[in-house]
Amino acid sequence: MDKFIPVCEPLLAGNELKYVTDAVKTGWISSAGRYVTEFENKFAEYCGCRYGVAVCNGTIALHLALVALGVEKGDEVIIPNFTMIATAFAVCYTGATPVFVDADSENWNIDVSKIEEKITPKTKVILPVHLFGRMCDMDAINSLARKYNLKVLEDAAESHGAEYKGRKAGSCSDLAAFSFFANKNITTGEGGMIVTNDETLYNRLRYFKNVCFPLNGPRNYIHDDIGFNYRMSNVVAAIGLAQVERADDYKQMRIQNNALYRQYLKDVPGIIFQPLDKDYLNVSWMNTIVVKPSDYGHTKDELCAFLKQNNVDSRLLFVGMHRQPSMKKYGCDCSGIYPVSDSLTSNGFYLPSASSLSEDDIKGICQLIVDFHKK
Repeated sequence: MDKFIPVCEPLLAGNELKYVTDAVKTGWISSAGRYVTEFENKFAEYCGCRYGVAVCNGTIALHLALVALGVEKGDEVIIPNFTMIATAFAVCYTGATPVFVDADSENWNIDVSKIEEKITPKTKVILPVHLFGRMCDMDAINSLARKYNLKVLEDAAESHGAEYKGRKAGSCSDLAAFSFFANKNITTGEGGMIVTNDETLYNRLRYFKNVCFPLNGPRNYIHDDIGFNYRMSNVVAAIGLAQVERADDYKQMRIQNNALYRQYLKDVPGIIFQPLDKDYLNVSWMNTIVVKPSDYGHTKDELCAFLKQNNVDSRLLFVGMHRQPSMKKYGCDCSGIYPVSDSLTSNGFYLPSASSLSEDDIKGICQLIVDFHKK
């Protein structure tokens, strides 16, 4: 490639500058201001939920959601073994223990068939992660939660606008946490949001995120509980509101880009995409592929190195929780065997995935992958 193509860039193509300028000019730059409220309301509505609570980032969103659910030391939270470490860290912040379940070899999300064997009397929450823009099987997960009287928290950090049987990510559980990091389909640079339909949980989120100031009554600086300063600023929320206004546009760009990758790589042996399914709308946060060396002729690492030599950026996939020194130090049971997680880590990576990628860019990247296969 003649130019460098990064793995992902934000697209700020709406009213971001207008709204941020207004926030600055009017002096509303802290956590109070109309943009925070409007962003919360518009994003919750986008997800099909009644309430939204904006916070500093996606990890904090997960932590605050767990606190609102009453998770504490002695509890267990079931999470996918194959996920971003932030999912596990958020559980650890509460003092609870994350319990790992391997990935499904077909769709790469948590293997729902293996969740029940990890449920114990200490289990309080099931925390599925919608990886790379594809939602988990929420009917099966919610069925298990009802059977064992558990709560469900969606980690939807990578799946803004994704759907499962016509329901949006965030609307299929007690609570859902989102990230607005710079590479997400909707971004504020840093930032996060929790959405819910439960008014009691909504009030607990608001209470704990604002250092446990009373929701009603005078601010007398008497705090009954230990809370957190997890507020989002009005300036950041101004960016978020502008992004939500174009959320469907950005979603369609990512979906179209993924369709182009699939089209141009369909005849290349050993290149595997996350599957598409009629019950799932995959919003393709990242164009993730798994390389099967025996068919492709090269390893994932060799292909990534070749792409880098040709000005194309890429990123490795997550490393399973059972291989994380931090999880072992924390006291998690890391003794299990997680073959699907290990295989994804060994053979998968992200191709460039910005919403603004042109078809020529994608075609050029794919041609490099085709050419390297033939070498």
